[in-house]
Amino acid sequence: MEETSREAVATAVQRVAGMLQRSDQLDKVEQYRRREARKKASVEAKAEAIQSQLDGVRTGLSQLHSALVDVKDIQNSLADVSKDWKQSINTIENLKDVKDAVVQHSQLASAVENLKNIFSVPEIVAETQQLIEQAELLQAHRKLMELECSRDDLLYEQYRMDSKNTSDMNLISIYFEDVQGLSDELAKQLWMVLQRSMVTVRRDPTMLVSVVRIIEREEKIDRRMVDRKKQTAFIPPGRPKCWKDKMFDVLEATVSTRIEGTQSVTREADKMWLVRLLEITRKYVLDDLIVVKNLMVQCFPPHYNTFNRFFSLYHNAVSSRVKELAFEDLEANEIVSLLTWVLNTYKSMEMMGHHELRTEFNIDQLEPLLPQDLVDDLLSKYVQTFTSNITGWLRKALETDKKDWQKDTEPEADQDGYYQTTLPAIVFQMFEQNLQVAAQINGDFKEQVLKLCLKQMNTFLIRYREEVVVYKEEHLRDRQLPLFYVQYMIAIINNCQTFKESINSLKRKYSQSSEPSDSDAAIERTLNEVAKEGCQFLLDEVFLDLEHHLYELMTRKWLTGSHAVDTICVTVEDYFNDFNKIKKPFNQEMTSAALRRVVVEYVKAVMQKRIAFKNADERKEGAERMIKEADQFKFLFRKLSAGEDTDRLCGAISAIAEVFKLTDPTLLFLEVSTLVSKYPDIREEHIQALLSVRGDASKEMRQMIIGTLNENKVSHSGVTQPIFKDITVPTITMTTMTSMATAKLLK
Repeated sequence: MEETSREAVATAVQRVAGMLQRSDQLDKVEQYRRREARKKASVEAKAEAIQSQLDGVRTGLSQLHSALVDVKDIQNSLADVSKDWKQSINTIENLKDVKDAVVQHSQLASAVENLKNIFSVPEIVAETQQLIEQAELLQAHRKLMELECSRDDLLYEQYRMDSKNTSDMNLISIYFEDVQGLSDELAKQLWMVLQRSMVTVRRDPTMLVSVVRIIEREEKIDRRMVDRKKQTAFIPPGRPKCWKDKMFDVLEATVSTRIEGTQSVTREADKMWLVRLLEITRKYVLDDLIVVKNLMVQCFPPHYNTFNRFFSLYHNAVSSRVKELAFEDLEANEIVSLLTWVLNTYKSMEMMGHHELRTEFNIDQLEPLLPQDLVDDLLSKYVQTFTSNITGWLRKALETDKKDWQKDTEPEADQDGYYQTTLPAIVFQMFEQNLQVAAQINGDFKEQVLKLCLKQMNTFLIRYREEVVVYKEEHLRDRQLPLFYVQYMIAIINNCQTFKESINSLKRKYSQSSEPSDSDAAIERTLNEVAKEGCQFLLDEVFLDLEHHLYELMTRKWLTGSHAVDTICVTVEDYFNDFNKIKKPFNQEMTSAALRRVVVEYVKAVMQKRIAFKNADERKEGAERMIKEADQFKFLFRKLSAGEDTDRLCGAISAIAEVFKLTDPTLLFLEVSTLVSKYPDIREEHIQALLSVRGDASKEMRQMIIGTLNENKVSHSGVTQPIFKDITVPTITMTTMTSMATAKLLK
């Protein structure tokens, strides 16, 4: 140790000498001292750590040495025990009689212990029976357990002593035969309490707690007996009772009975029976589950998972009941009520999604009440029934509307004064009601019902169109009937516009798709056809009244002084006072059609060559009358807002008048050319007819004019609506000439 110290001092002196070789290094002596102090502290710390580890190793070695000594001692002791056991084997075999005596003593001790109970069995049975009748279930169960314990112990001891001695076993069983009856009677009382558990938990929850405690005790005894059977192959009669499983079966049956018992009325007694049934079911389930959450959960052990168990029981019971209802012969409205309840109400906040229940159970984990294939079957059945019903409803609505057409009173008018019938309101009220119902089920079904409604609407409109034609034809047989034919035809036209607006409203409200379908185009086309035909029928009615006056145009009577055009204007204006009650755009279209038809009829009168002017005075008088009458038409139809085409149409009459008015025949070609340029659809036969009516054009002049015009034919652009295109010029046949000659001779 001293030598080590000396070496350390020598090493230190050498290091100090190395650090202080120059005089300037003396200033760093303090710095060197601190650095060496830190190194020393670090070395000391490492030394202490090594010392600590060495102490631990020393202690471990000491304990290992002690353990080795103990192992050797134990080994010696085991050798001694093994030696003693081998020497005492024969002695143990000689103690068999002692063992048998011990077993017999145990049996006798058990018999002595139960002797008091054995003699008092009839008394205990009577007491237990009385306690059961008094609903003292816990005390009754305690007595029952005493009886069963005595019986089971005796049977077990007898089984151990002589398992093949069945006579003694039967003797014990007969003596305790009333015990099984008491057990069954107590079980009945327990099941009765469980069946009324919803009422019991409100009035006397301790009774329900007692029942659960009894069942839990029996479960423990069952487990103990089953475990003993595994060891001894003996199990007492009536075990295991499995009262816990029976309890859940009773609760399940109780829930099912409660759900099945909600139907208070039948369809024959109340058409709303299903709605009432579903509402009662909803209320019962919600009320019961809230009671389970707030009260019943406290009466059962936590490991029973009581709320979830009841939640599932009610869900399964409702599902079974709903399936039964789905297989019944339900009407269309009942199918919708059922599906709406199943798909929407059931999981809503009004029922299983109630805020008091959502905290306990995730409703998204619930299985559907009805399988999807059954839902699809119900929807298909509803669609079939709805299709049949809506066809009947539409037929009845149309029949009712047809009866209205025959009324002796004007049709009703809306707030804007337009005539209408109740048909669109009735039809779309039916559609709206069914779509509202379909929307309650789901969006896809709503779209399906909407398409079905539109399809039925298209079929209905075709029938509607046919009936309107029949209505017109019946009127033509006797124009005095119906009295308000014109007004109801106006209402029919307005109905078409109302139908369009209502269809668009339904689509905006109930359809997610903005793309037009085939049904939309067909409906639009049919409605336009019905409206246009209605307008045509009304114009036919007008021109039937004007027929006689139109025949007077361009005749001698007309030339000498006729009020035909005045009458035509007054009649048209009178009719259009009613036609003002036609909705847009049909009123505008009808006014334009009326103007065009008046002009065409006037031009037809010219082309039919009813008159041939004899001289220039007649031509002048006739032309001026035509210009005046063209102005009358122009004034009238401007007043009726016929549109921008008024001047062009009325101008055709004035242009023809200018051809007649011309006094210099040499300029006739220019005037005719002007007419052709304005109205390119005019044909050769029309010009021939005009020149014939003029009366002073020679055959050569006609040929020259026609030939020149053919050489310089004006192309028809087709932008403007033609006037002359559909006007035919009558040809004079031999028969016609003979008839005319005969008539002249007779005259």
